[in-house]
Amino acid sequence: MVRISREKLAKIIDHTLVGPVATKDDVVKLCEEAKSYGFHCVCVNLVYVSLAAKLLKGTGVKVCSTIGFPFGATLPEVKALEARRSIEEGARELDMVINLCALKSRDYETVKKDIEAVVNVARSLGDVIVKVIIETGRLTNDEKVAACKIAKEAGADFVKTSTGFAGGATVEDVKLMRRTVGKEMGVKAAGGIRTLKEALAMIEAGADRIGTSTGVAIIKELQ
Repeated sequence: MVRISREKLAKIIDHTLVGPVATKDDVVKLCEEAKSYGFHCVCVNLVYVSLAAKLLKGTGVKVCSTIGFPFGATLPEVKALEARRSIEEGARELDMVINLCALKSRDYETVKKDIEAVVNVARSLGDVIVKVIIETGRLTNDEKVAACKIAKEAGADFVKTSTGFAGGATVEDVKLMRRTVGKEMGVKAAGGIRTLKEALAMIEAGADRIGTSTGVAIIKELQ
């Protein structure tokens, strides 16, 4: 099993709150925890990006916004607008959901254009990281490979396993994604990662980043 310090592990964690009924108080608590434990970023829905950015200003903790969440079933121009508004509100990372409908239909050109719409906005407005959620729980292995290849071709920075609303990350999927994208691209494991053992298994499998709502509990496990 991977050996890692609390500080290094914290810098791999995206402290996440993307539920449909999250309150402002929940976001305040999330940001306070992120500052206290030194997490890489907080991941919130667009409606809370501005609040999180204000709370975390000057702390070194980034704000990540969801795009096309959680189904990905919207138009490229809509995702591009979400990306622009997220960045304007203070997001420095974007977790976008792939166009699963197009992917399942093998319309790979549409899938690529969808990702490129967000990547182009991110590049035009600064050094903003784009992670593509491929939703592994809904895909065959061949579709997972295709999704990863397209995300890489479209210029995204990471591929991400899951939204958490349709199954979660598995070690096997993380290994497959890492083999597909190589060392040049990031892999984020998210969905159902609740313990230190699970987080370390994902890192050992090839994940550069862990998305979880239980980051505090995971860090506390590491003595």
